[in-house]
Amino acid sequence: MAVNDDELSVVALEELDAACALPWPDIKKITPWGDTFTGVAPSGREVEIERRYLWAHDPEGSVSVEIEVRDVGGTRSAEARALITPHG
Repeated sequence: MAVNDDELSVVALEELDAACALPWPDIKKITPWGDTFTGVAPSGREVEIERRYLWAHDPEGSVSVEIEVRDVGGTRSAEARALITPHG
């Protein structure tokens, strides 16, 4: 199966959108938190997805949402990040 290197980036951005869709009160309740799980890329191959919510220092009280998508057992990965502030 041919591997599309951009596919990991696509999955990372999709997962980032989902991670940032939580309402602020919910994000605040779960931070700091992280989880790793197996997902499926558009090509059908399994990938490992790591989602992290971490307190950010600037601006104070903000949350950094970080996503990393990796080949299962591979060396390729892609990351996506967003900063969420309490006031949107």
